[in-house]
Amino acid sequence: MNSLVCTVLFVSQDPKANKSAKAVFADERHYRLINCETEQDAAEKFNNVDCQLIICDEAVLANVRKNFLVTARVKGPQTARIVFGDDSKSERIGKIARNSAAFLRMRKPLKSEHLGMVAKRALEMAELSRRHRILSRELKLSIDDDLFGGHKEEAIKAPWSRFEKLIYVSPSMDALCAAARQAARTELPILIQGETGTGKELLARAVHYNSSRRESPMHVQNCGGVTDEALHSELFGHVSGGFPGAISDRLGLFRAADGGTVFLDEISEISPAFQVSLLRFLQEGEVKPLGSDFVQTADVRIIAASNRPLGRLVSEGKFRKDLYYRLKGFELDIPALRDRVDDIPALAAFFLERAAEINSKRIVGISREALDKLSMYDFPGNVRELEMEISRAAALAYNNSYILPKHFSEVIASIEARKDSLASIEADGRTLKEIIEDLESQIVFRVLTRLNWNQSKAAQSLGLSRVGIANKIKRYSLDQKARQLNE
Repeated sequence: MNSLVCTVLFVSQDPKANKSAKAVFADERHYRLINCETEQDAAEKFNNVDCQLIICDEAVLANVRKNFLVTARVKGPQTARIVFGDDSKSERIGKIARNSAAFLRMRKPLKSEHLGMVAKRALEMAELSRRHRILSRELKLSIDDDLFGGHKEEAIKAPWSRFEKLIYVSPSMDALCAAARQAARTELPILIQGETGTGKELLARAVHYNSSRRESPMHVQNCGGVTDEALHSELFGHVSGGFPGAISDRLGLFRAADGGTVFLDEISEISPAFQVSLLRFLQEGEVKPLGSDFVQTADVRIIAASNRPLGRLVSEGKFRKDLYYRLKGFELDIPALRDRVDDIPALAAFFLERAAEINSKRIVGISREALDKLSMYDFPGNVRELEMEISRAAALAYNNSYILPKHFSEVIASIEARKDSLASIEADGRTLKEIIEDLESQIVFRVLTRLNWNQSKAAQSLGLSRVGIANKIKRYSLDQKARQLNE
């Protein structure tokens, strides 16, 4: 998505209002218009796309206090919000506007010229509000510098890039998102690999909403811990009486998402028998519900994800090679957070802004010491764990203050500055050969893990041949080490 394009979420069931919106936001060089008719649909779209402007019909909102616009204010405080209705001065619209902090109100019927002008003004107001927050933080910083002699605290000032809801600054994520944008333009299946908590589903949703299928549904199925019968029922559907307990027909996600996308998480966990069923669907697009004699078709794009490297599972005989190659039309590997430390300040700033809004607080920033501790922590839970740490810290911090180390969990708050690794190596009494072999083993294992055990990519990264890296895996028993860690 071009960062210069403004995404507009237009929520209304009024045909005339929708027609005006299409006329105003028709230029795809400057706008991406997403139409929704219900609060539920609007909430789903807002949770999955990077939206700059919401224009919402008050008739769609069931409650003046708890509604989509109020949720959008909390989750996306920088998003401009406009509410419109039959009478822009009515008490109901007034309450909705106040509760959601809507920038402007409009009255039906929406005239194209007026709508365009009001939308532009709302975006300008949102930008002014953003700049005001930045200036307020900088003023607080300058006062603190005077009081504490300078350099005691700092607010995070981390401009970031976005691919819908993915936030990043690192070159590795920039390359990944560029590849994902290219993949979105195709109809090929996509295989996303990465550790738990790295954002595989967010990436899948970003691909879907940047593809030609974005107007059709995207459905999600976690394949872990599900029996073959239950998984077949969820994906292919069933007819009444198809199996014990099937008291009614079930459409199945493949047919429910016809024209759209199905995201299969933890694809590595499906049984060999179900791998055959999925392979046939990928080849033929055929759907046969449980208990039915009739075969139907469904046009869906499959995006699969795994936190275990499928290539290694194939080599171990635990995953079908033909299914693996069917799934990896595009292969996207999300790096662990510890391998893209540059993203931590940007992610922390993003999560902090949202957490502060949820807690109705004004938090200036994160102290340098606190940020250093975040950067030194390995985050085994990746981005999800960082988000929880920032949410916790924001809840504990005082209003108009900074996030400090004491606001983090003990495991992060107790981190000390890293010692010189060479000093620790020299002191442990091993021979030079043993030290070098140990370092080589750790480096090769870390690169393989980061690249989801893709030996070709790891060999290229380390400047080795395929034979060379295979020899090192065997020499240091790295495959056995990986199996032990996954048990």
